[in-house]
Amino acid sequence: MAGFVAQRQRERAVTTIIRIPQLTDSQFTQFSALVYEKTGIYLKPGKKELLNARLGKRLRACGLSSFKDYYALVMRDASGEELINLINSVSTNFTSFFREQPHFDFLAATVLPGLIKEAAAVPREINIWSAACSSGEEPYTIAMVLEEYLAAHSCPGWSYRVLATDISTKVLDMAQQGVYPEDRLAKVPPSVLKKYFQKGVRNAAGYVKVNNALRQRITFKRFNLMDEFPWRESIDIIFCRNVMIYFNSETQQELVNKFFGSLMSGGYLFIGHSESISRLKHHFSQVAATSYRK
Repeated sequence: MAGFVAQRQRERAVTTIIRIPQLTDSQFTQFSALVYEKTGIYLKPGKKELLNARLGKRLRACGLSSFKDYYALVMRDASGEELINLINSVSTNFTSFFREQPHFDFLAATVLPGLIKEAAAVPREINIWSAACSSGEEPYTIAMVLEEYLAAHSCPGWSYRVLATDISTKVLDMAQQGVYPEDRLAKVPPSVLKKYFQKGVRNAAGYVKVNNALRQRITFKRFNLMDEFPWRESIDIIFCRNVMIYFNSETQQELVNKFFGSLMSGGYLFIGHSESISRLKHHFSQVAATSYRK
């Protein structure tokens, strides 16, 4: 934990003042078209200044002085690493533990009891996918809810796995480390915090780390939602929250169709409270606010 904290402190301490050029309208169109092609994220014209600032950091990192040169670098980099850096730069990764609490309440009160009851005397592993896990708060929250539920109820033989994916390698690295400032866990109940987190000491004071037992329940993996899904009717629960707001309606439609095909019969899809699929064609049944069942 100490090494992770020291790295973050060094990153905050480095402040280099370099003049960032202004992104032209044509360059914005060029970059936004590339981002849309590779990720499905639609950058509205109003995002020009945001993109200017974020790509300016990549110019500094690459030692370049123009967006033209940076675009050329991205396109000629056969390794694809700079394209990943570009995607990391434009991805929005705000999240928190127990964000949009009603989803987790519904998971514990309705979804889990229903799945276990329907399986009758055939216990099995519950498969959950956090489809845009960002820095890990969502999948760790899901795992804590599952741990608490299975411990509080008689569910012999039942277990679970959480697949946590994101397109950004930067946030996936943070998620796999499982180290967070204490103030990021304000919504975590004290008893749960004590059970699943280790408090940092000395150089790591002010930070906590997810314990190994919980981390081992989660598989973190880079995955682009625009790619073909390798799962076919094998997932029980999908969380894809506050992601589709960055996609246009065509991409949203494609994504919802792929989620439907990946879920088992009776599986659940959770989307963000600011999102809606009511204008899309789908076969889900709405069972609660922004909660759907196949």
